[in-house]
Amino acid sequence: QVQLVESGGGLVQAGGSLRLSCVVSGRTFSSYAMGWFRQAPGKEREFVAGITWSGGGQYYADSVKGRFTISRDNAKNTVYLQMNSLKPEDTAVYYCAASNSGRIITAQPMGYDYWGQGTQVTVSS
Repeated sequence: QVQLVESGGGLVQAGGSLRLSCVVSGRTFSSYAMGWFRQAPGKEREFVAGITWSGGGQYYADSVKGRFTISRDNAKNTVYLQMNSLKPEDTAVYYCAASNSGRIITAQPMGYDYWGQGTQVTVSS
């Protein structure tokens, strides 16, 4: 069974940085495309960033482009989200997700097969 566990969330002031991590259990992590999503209270879950199985392809939502960086370490079964220049509107629960379609990054939640439980990120003004 595939399990995803996020960590690294917390409270930070506007302009600050956080790095989220997501560790994936199982032997096939390197075959998954990975994504980060977020969901603020009263809003739908939205795509933040995605990365292909090799790390060679990355895709970002316009709202985070230039501020966030997604990366992965297949030897550690871990995907990261480096978040810089954080804004209050980045406040949300952040989820990582894994897709069996390793070469394809999709912004649609239904394109992912496994999900973590989420980690809270709060940015104060």
